Amino acid sequence: MPTRTKTWMFFAGFLTSLGASVVICSILGTSEWITSTISIQDTISQGTVIITYGLLRGQSFPQLSHGLEEPMKYFEVLGTLNASSQKSLQVVTILLLVFSLCASLLSCGFTFYNSVSNPYQTFLGPVGVYTWNGLSACFIFVAMMLFVGNTQSHHLSQELSRVLYPAFPSTGATHSYGYSFWLILLVILLNAVTVVIIVFYQRARYQQKQEQKKPMEYAPRDGILF
Repeated sequence: MPTRTKTWMFFAGFLTSLGASVVICSILGTSEWITSTISIQDTISQGTVIITYGLLRGQSFPQLSHGLEEPMKYFEVLGTLNASSQKSLQVVTILLLVFSLCASLLSCGFTFYNSVSNPYQTFLGPVGVYTWNGLSACFIFVAMMLFVGNTQSHHLSQELSRVLYPAFPSTGATHSYGYSFWLILLVILLNAVTVVIIVFYQRARYQQKQEQKKPMEYAPRDGILF
């Protein structure tokens, strides 16, 4: 059976890994990744289109100062996109988040197993915990960068506006990233906290072993004589 210190520290790592998994699920399921305000103008209509979307779903609402108002539209992001490059980057971003979720779940399993058992110093031990948390953080960070690149360089919001409102030519766009996007930083922080907890445990365990292996010259003289 593991010591009480090991149980509590690995269980703390289990909780942070579980928290990272829950946050990734909320990131995938919510549509508050970005809000884009797109200026539109033609001979009849003038105003803006506000589009809020995530990886899977979104909604849009035109605010026109001139012209016929249209109701709010709800749309599927992948079903709306026509450009292959934009759709491909969106799919890759989703897959990376799924990979990050899988790595976090594996970290949950490894930390919980170590809290109730004493596996040998193999991949089932701290090495596996470090590996899965590192992969989770890397996957989700790359997904974050891909989404920003797809939005800024490939004009993802303008493409969605063009498909949703083909009669309204866009003249410019401003972007504001929402809470779902910034939760990615929380996932990376939770991954880092999990690793730090296990590092502290290993350091404390190493110091304890070193104290037990002190050479005889550091022992008290009375103890040696005895």
